[in-house]
Amino acid sequence: MRTVRNTVDTGRTVVCTIHQPSIDIFESFDELFLMKRGGQEIYVGPLGHRSCHLIKYFESMFGVSKIQDGYNPATWMLEVTTSAQEMMLGVDFADLYKRSDLYRRNKVLISELNAPRPGTKDLHFDSQYAQPFWTQCMACLWKQHWSYWRNPAYTAIRFLFTIFVALAIGTMFWDLGTKLGNNQDLFNAVGSMYAVVLFLGFQNTASVLPVVAVERTVFYRERAAGMYSAFPYAFGQVFVEMPYVFVQAVFYGVIVYAMIGFEWTVTKFFWYLFITYFTFLYFIFYGMMSVAVTPNQNIAHIVIVFFIVTWDLFSGFIVSDLQVVGIK
Repeated sequence: MRTVRNTVDTGRTVVCTIHQPSIDIFESFDELFLMKRGGQEIYVGPLGHRSCHLIKYFESMFGVSKIQDGYNPATWMLEVTTSAQEMMLGVDFADLYKRSDLYRRNKVLISELNAPRPGTKDLHFDSQYAQPFWTQCMACLWKQHWSYWRNPAYTAIRFLFTIFVALAIGTMFWDLGTKLGNNQDLFNAVGSMYAVVLFLGFQNTASVLPVVAVERTVFYRERAAGMYSAFPYAFGQVFVEMPYVFVQAVFYGVIVYAMIGFEWTVTKFFWYLFITYFTFLYFIFYGMMSVAVTPNQNIAHIVIVFFIVTWDLFSGFIVSDLQVVGIK
């Protein structure tokens, strides 16, 4: 409260709510806005030295007990304005305030402050936000960068899981890329890529849900405060994932491509890396979208499971494989 008092002394106005203040803290305030249960005003005005104005106002009412020497004015004012005191005295402190001179003076002051001074104009801003669009985008991207940097568990687990799955798949399909003598070998090679990309993609989608859900709460608060619009926030959230997913795709791509033994040409390797990278990105962005269009993380998880299972069944690989088996 001493810091708040120093801030007020610089010419600023500070509005506070405080619970059971001591005498010293209570007397550091200049004005008091006191309400009863239900939000009705009981007292709106200055406190004065040692709360003299507040004490004088309530002691002038019939039946209100006088404050004792050394008693806390904050405690006293709450005790004499309770509902039990109103019933005992047969009064309504909100009605007494509305019939008081203090209320009429406050209304006159409000009218005077609401009237614009001669020659003044209303405030006008050229844009809704204080900073231009590109500055908002960079600020959101920088904020997301630090948010991810301070959450190493999310990134580390994703990278370790990717390396583990890549080694497992590479071991199971060791040197499969050199065995393309018939249709079954081709389906095995395609299936090895399809299964692991879908597996890691689903893991990416599920892991990003809690991260985006927490960030969405922050976004609601900061957007309501007028800090930035929705598009710069989406820009930062999308672009901050790209380098992390790129590293994930490189780890997976190099390990699996080498262990399976696909043809080592620059064009084919980078095409493989390209497809892997954008597939992982697709699953990440799908998880972000699921959180954005659903009320909470739990419903988002149900939505992603339903659609991923549907895509898995009707993507073309499983149906095509069953047809070939049937022909044989």
